[in-house]
Amino acid sequence: MSPDPAHLEHARKVADAILYEGYLLYPYRGTAQKNRARFQFGVLVPPAYTEIDDCELAVSQTECLVECPDEAEVRVLVRFLRSQQRIVQAAPADGGEWREVSVLHVDGSEYTAWDEAAERQQEAAAIVADLLGQGQVREFQTGSGEVSEDLTDAAGRAAGRLIRRWAALDGLIRLDAERVAGPYRALRLRVRVENRTAPADPPRTRDQALRHSLIAAHMLIAVSGGTFLSQTDPPEWAAAETAACVNIGTWPVLAGPADHPEVAAESAGDLFDATEIDEILTLRTLALTDAEKREARATDPRAAEIMDRLDTMPPEMLERMHGAIRYLRSVPGPRPEPGAVGSPGAPGDFGELGDPADPVFSRPQVPWWDPGADASVSPETDHVVIAGVRVARGSKVRMRPGSRRADAQDLFLAGRTAVVEAVLHDVDGQVHVAVSPDHDPVAELQRSHGRFLYFAPDEIEPVDPKAPDPGGRET
Repeated sequence: MSPDPAHLEHARKVADAILYEGYLLYPYRGTAQKNRARFQFGVLVPPAYTEIDDCELAVSQTECLVECPDEAEVRVLVRFLRSQQRIVQAAPADGGEWREVSVLHVDGSEYTAWDEAAERQQEAAAIVADLLGQGQVREFQTGSGEVSEDLTDAAGRAAGRLIRRWAALDGLIRLDAERVAGPYRALRLRVRVENRTAPADPPRTRDQALRHSLIAAHMLIAVSGGTFLSQTDPPEWAAAETAACVNIGTWPVLAGPADHPEVAAESAGDLFDATEIDEILTLRTLALTDAEKREARATDPRAAEIMDRLDTMPPEMLERMHGAIRYLRSVPGPRPEPGAVGSPGAPGDFGELGDPADPVFSRPQVPWWDPGADASVSPETDHVVIAGVRVARGSKVRMRPGSRRADAQDLFLAGRTAVVEAVLHDVDGQVHVAVSPDHDPVAELQRSHGRFLYFAPDEIEPVDPKAPDPGGRET
């Protein structure tokens, strides 16, 4: 990644998704079982806890190759979350003392005890020439602290307070570099991040260790005047050196406004679960009861933001999540005149239109996944010939699931009749026949949703030899 501001901003959006991955999962309540064991990614625990659980790490290391001169500058931004306890206290009654509670209700609002997280970052920079042979170390520390937030009722009376408390963290960033063999004098850059925190009371459990940990720790690395080499697809001359890179708890990925990871434009906001489909997760969250949403809002301010955002989401935003087709080539149309901007070989041409002589460009430009744009495919009128009988939409067939199937439910379909709904062709040239079983009580509902059973032609047999002939393509 270059230090260009646009590149850094692009990379930061991806890094933000990583920072909060798994932070709080659906249904976004602290009482949910999946939210009892938190923070699974990028946790650097205090060294003392690694003696109790050797599966946890106190150090992360990133090694990658970069082509750059000795005078280039390396900049590293280490980002992580710091855990902070949120303690809920009820106001004293009749001159008593403040008492700690797990849940507090104030005029319809709910407050719960919870471990929140705050974003922190540390920077380090060095000239490549200064890193060769000796390296550089930058130590950092974030101090402990505590803040209090008063809670009052509608009449202005003290009802309780929230106390947020966090522990000190000590760590360091170590930068090293060395030239590697090869024709281009590439540099192996090594960045280590270490948690050096030594709590007065050594943690005995993971929850205790998390309060002294760098959580979701990752780094953004930029080199001025340099070019990073891909760790997954390096040039041939650098393959051996790339394979020799040692990465601990991290994996370097190229970032920036190119063909690199990025947050989907259709995503309306973070849901803390990048392995889930936004649309499904949004619909499931919208289906939560009012009581469940109140509990989620009381769990964490970021969960409250999700509830508010989804409750007020306009329909068009939800429709955007349903899917998007991104064409790899221009839509069919008149080609620009030779020499015009955008024409093959013209200044500014980046191969978007391609060369007409190129066999790739000469292929049909209709994407296979968009049947509405491909007139050669018509599932409702195409047909297949089975035992000399044309089978198409409306044909009556008998289902004979083949031996290659392993679904026990097929035993209940064998010998039953069905109506053909469509004849489809996949990209490999295979034919699939969509059917609806006769006398199925939910057939109309399934048909309205476009849900059918699918069979190969040799798994069905015509019942009516006078099957309809709607025309269309024969297979």
